[in-house]
Amino acid sequence: MSATISIFGNYLGEDIKQFSLKNENGIEIKITNYGATITSIKVPNSNGNIQNIACGFDTLDGYFGKEYVENSPYFGGTIGRYCSQIKDAKFTLNGKKYQLSKNCGENNLHGGVVGFDKRIWKAETVDNTVKMSLYSKDLEEGFPGNIAVSVTFTLTSDNELKIDYSATPDQDTPLALTNHTYFNLNAFSSNVENHNARVNTTKRHKMDETGAATGEIATIEGEVDDLSKGKTIGDVHTAMNDGFEHFYVFDNPNFKLQEVAKITSEESGRSLTVLSTEPCMLLYTGKYTSDEIKRENGEQYGKYRGFCCETHRYQNGPNIENSPKSITKAGEEFKSTTIFKFGW
Repeated sequence: MSATISIFGNYLGEDIKQFSLKNENGIEIKITNYGATITSIKVPNSNGNIQNIACGFDTLDGYFGKEYVENSPYFGGTIGRYCSQIKDAKFTLNGKKYQLSKNCGENNLHGGVVGFDKRIWKAETVDNTVKMSLYSKDLEEGFPGNIAVSVTFTLTSDNELKIDYSATPDQDTPLALTNHTYFNLNAFSSNVENHNARVNTTKRHKMDETGAATGEIATIEGEVDDLSKGKTIGDVHTAMNDGFEHFYVFDNPNFKLQEVAKITSEESGRSLTVLSTEPCMLLYTGKYTSDEIKRENGEQYGKYRGFCCETHRYQNGPNIENSPKSITKAGEEFKSTTIFKFGW
């Protein structure tokens, strides 16, 4: 197994590359160094048909299309410095107040106006691994400290996409990195409402009216959004009269790798098992995704046509007392691992 490299487009006068990882079981994953972004994931179904199951585009131009830019769904991107929302785009650290970019009402979302998903990363390949690196300067988007960041994508013979994050700041700073891939286990022949979702917890964050976490953790055992025994996504949508944008919280004080979720489709026979070292996961079913967005080949995206399993630190963590490891200390290494394991 090895990575192949092609030119994906040109941005700011620089050639953008796409890296293709393949294993012997028919899986192919393509990643570009613009935003360290997963652009496609091809996986067999139960009949052996290999199809794409991830929202994205086949050219760099797709990520600059009018409908996509106006909707900002972050297809496949590596999100940072701090993913999800930070209330009022501000926080206090070591007695100093920091003002961030406001790009979600009054809040900061996914690192700001130019987050890691909109940067050009340096990339290198070894065997079936792509390592991408980025340097983020002090006060970029308002965050303190210079940081050296890397994200490593590895495709294994066991049909696992392993994503390892590392970052070391020279000042104390908020850090929470994730991948924002939208999956559809039916290869977009339908939406994801016939998928079954199991999330291995009965806890989630409570949110305020702006969409930021309050710090309170709700126990939802037996409630409609309790997925600990597995439920059909469409049934829960109907019961909630809404889509998922739920931040589930796991008991993992030592940040050990553990299974946090499993999504399955009876229609295709595919499954996605999610393992992570992180204490939180956003299950999002694309309720805000524009129906105007399509891949170049006509593959249809839009509302409920993809789900995300975004593993990360607490949403709004810099403003939540005792939020686990939301701040990385100067000179310390932020480390995180998430594995997407595919089955069929």
